[in-house]
Amino acid sequence: MEPEKLFLLFSLLMLQFSSCTSQDSLKTNQTIKEGDLLISKGNNFALGFFSPGSSTNRYLGIWYHKVPEQTVVWVANRNDPIIGSSGFLFVDQYGNLILYGNDDRKLPVWPTNVSVEENDTCEAQLLDSGNLILVRKRSRKTVWQSFDYPTNILLPGMKLGLDRKLGIDRFLTSWRSAEDPGFGDFSVRINPNGSPQFFFYNGKKPICRSPPWPWRSQMSLYKSTFVNDPYEIYWVYTVPDDSYLLRIIVDHPGHVKALTWRESDGQWKEYWKSPQFQCDYYRHCGAFSTCELANLNEFGCACLPGFEPKYPLEWSTRDGSGAFRAS
Repeated sequence: MEPEKLFLLFSLLMLQFSSCTSQDSLKTNQTIKEGDLLISKGNNFALGFFSPGSSTNRYLGIWYHKVPEQTVVWVANRNDPIIGSSGFLFVDQYGNLILYGNDDRKLPVWPTNVSVEENDTCEAQLLDSGNLILVRKRSRKTVWQSFDYPTNILLPGMKLGLDRKLGIDRFLTSWRSAEDPGFGDFSVRINPNGSPQFFFYNGKKPICRSPPWPWRSQMSLYKSTFVNDPYEIYWVYTVPDDSYLLRIIVDHPGHVKALTWRESDGQWKEYWKSPQFQCDYYRHCGAFSTCELANLNEFGCACLPGFEPKYPLEWSTRDGSGAFRAS
């Protein structure tokens, strides 16, 4: 056989039997192994195995495909790292995405745990939004999506809040460290009671909170929407300017940040963060008092009209323990 024809035949065979590195979908009994990637159609996001920082542990995650610095936005097995390079992801015959740590398939590291109709199958697809979805082949109905199970990052189009009908609580939790994506100490979640607010916690201790809804956002880069009905209560945002990437992150040092990326900048830039000022902290000033931004270089706390410090000595040492009505 002529060398040119032999090369062509070899190339066709390699294409036929190659893994799914250039596809955005994973079908029944197909696998993603070390070195393989799912890449969304617009090349926005990639799914594969990674090791954070200096760690040698392996995790299945999603990251920005066009950003040179690997920036992970979602992790499947965040509390259950894989040791070694034998992990693989596949869609089983029952329609579930299952992650195994080795070839024996005895104990899954992470499964989606969904159920589909008999004689139906599912396929997984990575969307350009960064959402990994599991779809029924016949009806094209989504039966599972990674956007319902965020880690430490909120992407545009991802809901933060409660699905009352399905019983899903979508909240953010920090990584333990830059090398460990396991559940950390800090979280952001909604308090649906009364006028809904978002709270930022260190464990169970509130650090700061948003104003009650409806609040006015002064951020011009993104547009936000709040929904509160019998079925759901959530906040979601979009970024109209396609030249920007924006992510909201709960980081392990203990901040909520909005970070932006533009190709012309070549790096992530901080758009805002909280807490930043003393008035941002929960109950920095006590009852019947306010915290004035104009006083940031001083104490900041001031009693409401008709009130005076409850503990004058503490106030003199910048302890705003509250005020009481003046006699």
